Amino acid sequence: MCNINAKTTEQGASFAQQHIFQKGLKKYRQRRKAAAGKELDQLHRRTCFTPIDISTLTPEEKRKAMEALMFLTEKRDKSIKGRMVYNGKPTREWLSREDSASSTAALESIMLTAIVDAKEGRDVMTADIPNAFIQALMPEVEDGEERVIMKITGVLVDLLVEMAPEIYGPKVVFENGKKVLYVQVLRPLYGLLVASLLWYKQFRGDLEETGYEFNPYDACVANKPVEGKQHTVRFHVDDLMCSHKNTQVNDKFEKWLNKKYGKHGKVTTTRGKIHDYLGMRFDFSEKGKVMIDMIEYMAAMVDEFSTKFKPTDTASSPAAEDLFAEGTGKKLGTDQAEEFHTFVAKGLFACKRARPDIHAAIAALCTRVSSPNGSDWKKLNRLLRYINGTRNDKLILSADDLHVIKWYVDSAFAVHPDFKSHTGGGMTYGRGMPITM
Repeated sequence: MCNINAKTTEQGASFAQQHIFQKGLKKYRQRRKAAAGKELDQLHRRTCFTPIDISTLTPEEKRKAMEALMFLTEKRDKSIKGRMVYNGKPTREWLSREDSASSTAALESIMLTAIVDAKEGRDVMTADIPNAFIQALMPEVEDGEERVIMKITGVLVDLLVEMAPEIYGPKVVFENGKKVLYVQVLRPLYGLLVASLLWYKQFRGDLEETGYEFNPYDACVANKPVEGKQHTVRFHVDDLMCSHKNTQVNDKFEKWLNKKYGKHGKVTTTRGKIHDYLGMRFDFSEKGKVMIDMIEYMAAMVDEFSTKFKPTDTASSPAAEDLFAEGTGKKLGTDQAEEFHTFVAKGLFACKRARPDIHAAIAALCTRVSSPNGSDWKKLNRLLRYINGTRNDKLILSADDLHVIKWYVDSAFAVHPDFKSHTGGGMTYGRGMPITM
């Protein structure tokens, strides 16, 4: 494994390339050692792992010991960030889906609570808890249970020994001529499949201790009555959006977050009317309304497509009348089919958030990603021309009355060859379409 080619979305549009440490050595030269050292230092100071004597390992513990990976990322400010992760992919075979679940609020919850925030004129605060996973602890190992073991190798061993020779030095061994250090994981590291769930249990327990009650329909939305008004906290792993009518309630909550989780790094918060959250921009500037956009993301989507569009290359709608027809034409080649799949996936990400207007077109194109042909490519091009002309569009949501819920539902049955039953439908709360099915 030389690198990770997947691009990570940051604030809806910016992408960062990650490199495994050895490749990062060549790319970032001197800066890579400082970045890796900084990451290892914080893990050491937080006692995220402890070195163990190889002779104490059971055969099963040694077999399941996963190698530590160090990734280097060049951030937008050109600084290099290191992240040590536990190579958790091979552990899927002995972990259930329930144990490796990730704590994320439903998009419907995010949209609906934002409407409430706008209607009630609440103060909104977004927050990012630093190194959230390692704020939690691994479960205590009972008699007869296996420990979680990680294997650190090569240059990373040298950095740890240089940092604390009396702690790590005596436990270093050689395997196939390579320095190896076995450690027991004490805090959930990134990459450990149970890390997200352990962090969720920690954070949920902390909120419940202070009086928050979790929504029975969404386990990542919590409310607490404060000064006669509701304080709402919804979270996507370690990214929070909080709201209350009184700004001082969010002030106090920010202090609580830093006291609880900011010991080794400040909890960063954003206050005001505009917030970048989960790849979307939430704008509460207009009274009673929330405007949600992904303008930078949509622009990047169009600009990165292999077909280059002029500003005048637009379409009046996302799709033509032949959207659901299977179409004709040669099967796309490997590279073009991969690009087709990539951009349909990008559209899927957007249509479930700030761009429901392209939902029908994306739903149809999703059925074609396994075997796209020339007609499908033309449909994707039309969609991107439509996005090119509407890249600045925003989703505007509001509510006339929070005590009256109106439902509008529609559906379509077997409208194209790949559908076996039915699709479509929607529910509107107030104005707009925060939920689509």
